[in-house]
Parts: sequence; C-alpha cells; structure tokens
Amino acid sequence: MKTLWQHCHVASMAQGAYSIIEDAAIVTSGALIEWIGPRDQVPAGDYAELHDLAGAWVTPGLIDCHTHTVFGGNRSGEFEQRLQGVSYAEIAAAGGGIASTVRATRAASEDELFDSARKRLKSLLRDGVTSVEIKSGYGLDLASERKILRVVRRLGAELPVSVRSTCLAAHALPPEYAERADDYIEHICAEMLPALAAEGLVDAVDAFCEYLAFSPEQVERVFIAAQKLGLPVKLHAEQLSSLHGSSLAARYHALSADHLEFMTEEDAIAMAKAGTVAVLLPGAFYFLRETQLPPMDALRKHGVKIAVASDLNPGTSPALSLRLMLNMACTCFRMTPEEALAGVTLHAATALGMERTHGSLEVGKVADFVAWQIDRPADLAYWLGGDLEKRVVRHGVEVDL
Repeated sequence: MKTLWQHCHVASMAQGAYSIIEDAAIVTSGALIEWIGPRDQVPAGDYAELHDLAGAWVTPGLIDCHTHTVFGGNRSGEFEQRLQGVSYAEIAAAGGGIASTVRATRAASEDELFDSARKRLKSLLRDGVTSVEIKSGYGLDLASERKILRVVRRLGAELPVSVRSTCLAAHALPPEYAERADDYIEHICAEMLPALAAEGLVDAVDAFCEYLAFSPEQVERVFIAAQKLGLPVKLHAEQLSSLHGSSLAARYHALSADHLEFMTEEDAIAMAKAGTVAVLLPGAFYFLRETQLPPMDALRKHGVKIAVASDLNPGTSPALSLRLMLNMACTCFRMTPEEALAGVTLHAATALGMERTHGSLEVGKVADFVAWQIDRPADLAYWLGGDLEKRVVRHGVEVDL
C-alpha cells in the first residue's frame, strides 16, 4: 500500500546538509520511502492514502543518540543546594550525587521505572523524536542493570519510537566495590556483559573514561569484552579532563565518543580516521556551567561527524527537549542551524549505527519524518522551547502525540 505525502518542502539531510527540495512530495510504501522529489514529478499510480501537508517543512524524524532516560528518584533538591553554595563534594559526602540515583533506582520496581521513564520519553517524542538511545548505568549490579535494560526494551515496544539499548555498567563504582575498581571491571566483563547480551538486552556497550570514573586501561578491558560478544562500543570521554579516551574509542572503531570538551586535535584526527562520531551534549555543558568548549575547529578541520544529544539524566542534564539542545549547540558551541539539525538526524543515526536506514529522507530508508509548520529549517534551532505545530510520521504511519 502506497501513501502520497505532498504540498511540502523537504530538508532531506542527505549527506548531512539541508539538501532542500522545494514544493516536494514523498511516496511511502509500508514503512519505507519509495520515492521523494519535486511534486510535479510524482510517479503516476493508485495511492491508498493522500496527505496534504499544508506547506510544511519536512525533516527526518529527530534522533536523540545519548540519553539516560531510565532512573529512579529526583535530584532537583541537589540542584537547589548547589545554587545555595553547597559543593558537589559535600553533597556526595552526604550520600548524594550518583549514589543517590543508584539507591533510588535499585529500590524502584520495574513498573515504577517504566512509568517515570515513559513520561520523560513522551516529552522527547512531542519534540519530534522518532529514535532514541537509552543507557543503563544507574544500577551497577547485574540485577539492577538487567531491570533497567528490560525497561528500555519495554519502552521501545510500547511507545512509537525506535529505541537502542546501551549497557553503561561502567558508569561509576558501586558502593560494594569501593576501592576495588579493577574487581568491578572484571565483574562487568566476565559476568554482567555476557549475561545481559545473552538475554538480548544490549545493542551497544558504553563506559565513562574520566579521573573520577574509570581509567583508559580499565575501559579498554570493557571494550575487549564487548567486542568478543560482537557488540559495538561507545564512550563518555574528555568531559572533565584529557585522558585521550576519544583516541582509545577510535582505536576500537567506536560508534561515538561523547562530551569531548577537553579532547585534543590529536583525538579529532584519530576519530576522523576511524569514522567515530563526536556527540556533543550542550545540556550538560550548560547545566554544569562549564567554560571549556569542545574543539569545534579541529572537529570541522578533520571532518569528524558531529552529533548533538540531550544527555537526559537526573544529575547534569535534566533535559526534556532535544530542540532546546539545538539552540544550545548553536549558542554555546557556535554550530550553525544546519550543522545542529544534521547532528540530530543523519549524524545521530551514525552514532547509533543506524545510518543505512535512518537519519535522512532517501529512497529505501525508513519513513520517519516530521512535517513542521515553520518558515524555514533554522526555526527548529531558533525557537526556545514551546510545542511547534507538527505532524509526526513513524514507519510510514502518522503518530498521535
């Protein structure tokens, strides 16, 4: 069954640029795009459905390629404390920080985690998101990591969104492994990853390479274990210091290295050669009042693909709007609106290993797109928040948000 979507303008994002088609039409067949081009060249034929998009601008469905959507508890109280002068170290010493989220997540039932995560994910969907990556990492033991990843799979099954599941067990050191980081890494490699992968709960493996988390040597052990299981890797790298984690990620042909405020030009060269995507997270940069900018010139100079994501999490980026991240990427990191839109479409798809099927509007790709009632594509990065009028199509079917 074929459907014709017409009377629109298209920013297809092919090759990571607007690639505009004025007065366009799209033909979908089932879940796929069968034809796209100028409306006066639409192939003749019988169409089961005809949709008038009323002059909308059509873009690929947005892709949020870095989130921590599933967690228990709420840390807005800590946010208030920090603004009143209490340091992060003092909060952590009192049992706050990531430890408080781990406790709350471990204590929550699967249904409780699902219900809270569903609310957050629906906020992203109302922003035009049709694909999302969700990480574990707030369980830090096998049972709790399994619980989080089961919720991730359930979200993808019950909501109109494509979900990629990432195991981030190497996120922080759990209390029961205090002062025994190497032992915890061994537990991840020998027990957690094999068990979770065998249950079909993992699409990729991530780690946090930082002086307050895990060393490059420890992360490399996780990468080796992931590769033995046939799982692609990703990495939180260079957020707070330069450990050349992004170069390590490149050596293992990671899908992406994320944050990257302290990366070097040497790291950018390594990522470019490996095809590893740079995922920038302006929400965390803003929320932490960071001043060290990612090396944008080096990333552009060496042709590293740049994605943008929300980093939705309870501690450093409680961001419920990917469109707001577009504006932050432009204002904080001096990206252009075109670069930012590529960062939440084609380059975000590449960061998830989905670029052959998602991220741009091209024949043979999945028919995920948004018809926005806006004046030009730059409006998506221009407006601060709000609910822009739109129609969302996923797998060739309009979604009721």
